[in-house]
Amino acid sequence: MRFALPERWSVQRIVKILLGALLLFVVFKGVSATIADGKFTAAAWKSLITTGLALGSLYALIAMGYTLVYGILFIINFAHGEVFMSGAFTAFFVARTLNNSGFLNDQPIISIAILLLVSMLVSTTIAILLERIAYRPLRGAPRLVPLITAIGASLFLQNTFRGLYGAKVRAYPEIDILSGTVNIFSFVVGKDQLLVIAGAALLVVALYLFIERTKTGRAMRAVGEDKEISALMGIDVDKVIVTTFAIGGMLAGAAGVLWAINFKQVDFYMGFLPGIKAFTAAVLGGIGNVVGAALGGLILGLLEGVAPALLLTGYDVPSPNQLKDVISFSVLVFVLIFKPGGILGSDEPDKV
Repeated sequence: MRFALPERWSVQRIVKILLGALLLFVVFKGVSATIADGKFTAAAWKSLITTGLALGSLYALIAMGYTLVYGILFIINFAHGEVFMSGAFTAFFVARTLNNSGFLNDQPIISIAILLLVSMLVSTTIAILLERIAYRPLRGAPRLVPLITAIGASLFLQNTFRGLYGAKVRAYPEIDILSGTVNIFSFVVGKDQLLVIAGAALLVVALYLFIERTKTGRAMRAVGEDKEISALMGIDVDKVIVTTFAIGGMLAGAAGVLWAINFKQVDFYMGFLPGIKAFTAAVLGGIGNVVGAALGGLILGLLEGVAPALLLTGYDVPSPNQLKDVISFSVLVFVLIFKPGGILGSDEPDKV
């Protein structure tokens, strides 16, 4: 007589439970050892949290571009990292010109607004061109085809901007008004970090209200549910899809300038790693869910900021912060294993 486990105790479920228990043990042991060691002061932990929040805010902005496109077309736009790069890199030359003329520090608020406008305009243009040239002809194709196209578009944009702007890393001009720190509830926050966090929060709230409260936002949600029925109800599906790419491009352009202000440099390759991590954040929060993407970005940023020191110091790993990328991609693997739909997403098998 053949022995079979009950469905709720399948081999896959047992393996997941054992893997989860092992993961919890490893995390608990590392965190306990770090806390017991006492190498980090309260001020150091607060600094790591602040850095993580700023980084997570940037991931959230980029991740929302991924999740908007996925929610409408159910494709992963892996060229979105290059959309982010294109705006930031182009705005660098404007920033350098403003800095050389003295206008950047004489009128910093107007200058930052100009940089944001230029970056968002360039990124939006690139995003719309991507939709029109690369994705629209493939709407009826199997989902693997647009995915491969997105990777090709990413490589094309990387090398195009390398040819246009050069391969070397460019140092972003300093903005004097953003130098120094402020104290908020005993957290010492850099002014540039405060701008990133506040700017990202404002854009996230604006996008949420736009999708929930406007006619265009309702049309976007309807197209995401069913394109054919939406078209029958009089919605211009092509216009909605172009609008979705444009909004994603605007968010990526804003994130590009905020990233450059925070990290003080740009190059043609700068979109690749943040793009992949933003995709991880979108999956973590629930790809297709705008609030989930924002939440996933913040969580991933905090994990990158705090987890290397909190977890790896306990195992005496030298320079633990250099392994923050390992933390990010481990999160992606474990999310896909334990909750593939993400925190706020569905667990349907085809969701990710």
